[in-house]
Amino acid sequence: MTSTSVARPDEVRRYNRTTLLRVLHVGGPLTRAALATELGLNRSTIKALVDGLAEAGMVEERVPRPGRGAGRPSLLVLPQPQAAVVLAVDVQVEHVAIALVGLGGQILGRNSWNLHGRTREPDEVITHILESTAVLAGDLGVRPMAAGISVPGVVRRSDGLVREAPNLRWSDVTLGDRLGAVLRIPVLVGNDAELGALAEHLRGAARGAADAVYVSADVGVGGGVVAQGSSLRGAAGYVGEIGHMVIRPGGRGCYCGNQGCWETEVGEAALCRALGLAEDSSRGALVVELRKLAEDPTAALERLGEFAEWLTLGLVNVVNLLGPELVVLGDLFTALPDTLVDWVGEQVRQRSLVSRAVGGVRVEPSALGVDVKLLGAAEVAFEGVLDTV
Repeated sequence: MTSTSVARPDEVRRYNRTTLLRVLHVGGPLTRAALATELGLNRSTIKALVDGLAEAGMVEERVPRPGRGAGRPSLLVLPQPQAAVVLAVDVQVEHVAIALVGLGGQILGRNSWNLHGRTREPDEVITHILESTAVLAGDLGVRPMAAGISVPGVVRRSDGLVREAPNLRWSDVTLGDRLGAVLRIPVLVGNDAELGALAEHLRGAARGAADAVYVSADVGVGGGVVAQGSSLRGAAGYVGEIGHMVIRPGGRGCYCGNQGCWETEVGEAALCRALGLAEDSSRGALVVELRKLAEDPTAALERLGEFAEWLTLGLVNVVNLLGPELVVLGDLFTALPDTLVDWVGEQVRQRSLVSRAVGGVRVEPSALGVDVKLLGAAEVAFEGVLDTV
């Protein structure tokens, strides 16, 4: 004989409270009636929840701006950004950005600095993060409740161990434990493309898409996967190293030890070569050249034809393997001329068996720009915070 556990009333109230807060955090202001519909709860329950959150300073109710409709407008329930604040950190190969992000996804303040030489060493990066966070938090008069860190490498999600971040020259860096010990708050570390996928799913181009892949290009190429509305993380959190699919056997050597990896054909150095620039050209020079091409669609396809073919080939493999409804292109790929992105998208739809089977896969640029990984880092930090506030 088995017994069935029944949730206590206080557990139900806490669950409903957290769910309502999460809906406002991700979806933005809603009326009580809309919240009742979204959560499937009656209006008296919604009233009690909203009143409790307002008393705790987590939300406020406000009259919306006057519209054209007649009658008395319903009050909107808004999350209060400073009621719960997290630290978001985006460690990239050439610079680091930090932000304090409030409830509802609002960036309250930010700072950034370049990396070069010794400043790229883990100890130096950690020290600068701590100092910059203290200054930013002091200026804003807030204290973060948790932190999310984005890193371009292979990250173990359980403890934030950066197993390998080759472009940073990091190996086995206990980033999560070290930052958690000095910040004295929960710290979650994730692969940058995985966090980019999360941000696009919740707040960007992939919002509303149950299955999507985020593909980002910087020095290397990475991917993040959303499957059935949730992040796909793989064993120990290692997933999305799509830049190391071998698509050109016998091609250029890759730092991973293989030859002909996808990122050797579509990463930053490959794009420089396609444009006739030196491989070590600055990011600014590369973007300027791409903007020039955007003004001449014919020239864009001519000069980047081979690059576009390798990009297409990799995306066809990704789509056939993972079956997304949407592919979001991030980082350096967002600077590609629209004509080229449209051509690649059409080729993927035609050449992918899965795409043809489902009636077409969309290929779109990121909607969040340079903030995508900061917002993704903030969201992993908020995952635990919303359960406790």
